[in-house]
Amino acid sequence: MTAPQPTKDDRFTFGLWTVGWQARDPFGDATRPALDPVESVHRLAELGAHGVTFHDDDLIPFGSDDDQRTKHVERFKAALEETGLVVPMATTNLFTHPVFKEGALTANDRGVRRYALRKVMRNMDLAAELGARTYVLWGGREGAEVDSAKDLRAALDRYREGIDTLARYSEDRGYGLRFALEPKPNEPRGDIFLPTIGHALAFIATLEHADLVGLNPEVGHEQMAGLNFTHGIAQALWQGKLFHIDLNGQHGIKYDQDLVFGHGDLLSAFATVDLLEHGGPGGGPAYDGPRHFDYKPLRTEDADGVWASAAANMRTYLLLKERAAAFRADPEVQEALAAAQVPELAQPTLADGETHADLLADPSAFEEFDAEAAGARPGGQVRLSQLAVEHLLGAR
Repeated sequence: MTAPQPTKDDRFTFGLWTVGWQARDPFGDATRPALDPVESVHRLAELGAHGVTFHDDDLIPFGSDDDQRTKHVERFKAALEETGLVVPMATTNLFTHPVFKEGALTANDRGVRRYALRKVMRNMDLAAELGARTYVLWGGREGAEVDSAKDLRAALDRYREGIDTLARYSEDRGYGLRFALEPKPNEPRGDIFLPTIGHALAFIATLEHADLVGLNPEVGHEQMAGLNFTHGIAQALWQGKLFHIDLNGQHGIKYDQDLVFGHGDLLSAFATVDLLEHGGPGGGPAYDGPRHFDYKPLRTEDADGVWASAAANMRTYLLLKERAAAFRADPEVQEALAAAQVPELAQPTLADGETHADLLADPSAFEEFDAEAAGARPGGQVRLSQLAVEHLLGAR
C-alpha cells in the first residue's frame, strides 16, 4: 500500500512543545536535549506540516528581557518566512512557573491573577502579529486538591472575569482572535475547573462575549474521564463551538499519555476522522480548522524518533481518512445504514407545521402504534460496526 504523503493542504499543525518535549516526567529526567524552535519549524515543514503553534515560554524562555525576546521572535519569524509555515494558534504557559502553583486566572492571590492576565495579553500581541486566528486557554492549574482551600463559586466568577477581559482586549485591539477553552479533568491539579466539553460549553454560555469563545477538545483529556471523544466534538460542532482540536492517542482512564494519534483507541480515532471529514451537511467536512497534534514523542525515542513520531501522526490521520472515505462509499455500508434507520434520524419528529396538539390528535403516534413490533425490529448495529472494522483493517 502506497504511504499517503501529507501536504500543506491537509492543514496538519504541531505545537513546539510536542516535538520539543525533552521527555522529562515526574519519575525521570530528560532523555533528549532541548530543541531549537527554528529547527522544529524547518523539520516540520520538511515533513509536510502546514503550521506550528506555541506557548509564549516555548518560544521565549521565561524571564527573557526585551532584547532577548526580540531576537527569539525575529529568528522564529525568519524560519516561518523561509518555510512557508503559518501560526494558526497560540497559547500561554500559565502552569510551569511556581507563581502559578495555586492557579492563574483563578488563583486566590489577586496579584497572581493580574500577572496571569498581563502574561496572556502580551502573548496575544505576538499571536496577532504572527497571524494567529485562535487563542487556546488551557487551565491546567485552575483547580484544587483541597476543596475548602478554594471558594469554588468565586473561582468561576474570576474565571469568567478573566476570559471576558481577554475577549474585550482582543476586540479593542482589533485582533479578531477567537478563544478556545481546553477542558481536562485532572493532572496536574487533582481536579481542574471546566473538566469536560460539557462543563466548558455551559461556562461559555455565561460569558459577555460568548460568541468569541469556543472549545479546543483533546482526545486524551475526554478519554481520561471515560467519555466518548467523538460524541463530545459532535456536540461542540452542533453548537458551533469547535474552534480548534487536539489530536493524540490514549489508552483509557489513566494519566494523560499524549500518544501518537491512533496509537490508543483506534476505532475511536476512526470515528473521529470520519466525523471531521464526512460529518457535515451533505457528507462534506464537518470541521474546516487545522488538524492539530498535541502529542509527546515517547520517552524511549531519540531525535530521529521524534520526527518519525511526528510523521506517524500525519500518516495515521491520512490512512484513517482514506478508510473513512471507503467506508462511506461502500454500497453495503449505505444499505446497512438504511437498514439501521440511521438516515431517518435527520427527519424531524414533528412534521412541518405540526404542533403538540396535532401529535396528541394522531392515533398512529400512540394508540395505533405497534410498540411490540417496533421493539422486535433488528437494529443492525453489529453489522455496521463490523463493516467499519473491516474497512479499518483494509479487508474491504
